[in-house]
Amino acid sequence: MKNKQNTKEIILESATRLFQRQGYNGTGLNQIIEESGAPKGSIYYHFPDGKEEIALEAISAIKRVFLEAAENDLSGNESAIEAFKFYVNNIAAIFDKRECEEGLSIGLIAWETASTHEKLRKACEMVFKDCQSLYADILKQYGFSKERAEELGVTITAMIEGACILSITYQNGNPLRTISKHLLLLLKN
Repeated sequence: MKNKQNTKEIILESATRLFQRQGYNGTGLNQIIEESGAPKGSIYYHFPDGKEEIALEAISAIKRVFLEAAENDLSGNESAIEAFKFYVNNIAAIFDKRECEEGLSIGLIAWETASTHEKLRKACEMVFKDCQSLYADILKQYGFSKERAEELGVTITAMIEGACILSITYQNGNPLRTISKHLLLLLKN
C-alpha cells in the first residue's frame, strides 16, 4: 500500500466484496483487515465511525458501478425490449462465471439491515430508487408514459434484484435469463 488513499480504497474494495458475499452482519472488522492487508489502525483512521461508515461507502460504490453499467447496457438499442434483454442477459453472464458477483446486488445488505441500521436502510433505499429512476428514464426515451415507465421501473428493479438472489443461490444466470424472456410481455408499449 503506497499511500493513504490507496489504503482507504483497498479497505473499501475488500469490505465491499465481503459485504456482498457475506452480508453486513456476517462481515467483521478483523476480516476486512485481513482481506485488505491494511494495518488495524488504518480502518479507524480512514473510517472513524467504523463498520457502518465502511458499509455506507461500500453501498455508494456499488451504486456507482451498477448504475454506470446499467446505463451503458441500456443505451443505443432499437427498442426497450432489446435494451432490457441485452442488459439482463449481460448480468446473467456474470453470474455464470461464479467468481464475480460484486457490484450486482445490494439485496443481502438491504434485507439484513432494514430493521436494525436506519442509515444503511436509507442508503439501500436510494440505490433501489436510483435504479428505478434510471429504468423509468430509459423507458420514457422509448416512448412509455411517465406513469407506466415509473411503475415498470419498480417492477423491473424487483425482478432483477430477486433474480440476482436466485442466481447467487443457483450459481448461474438462468433466473435472469428467464426474466429476460418475459420482459417482452411487460414492455409492450
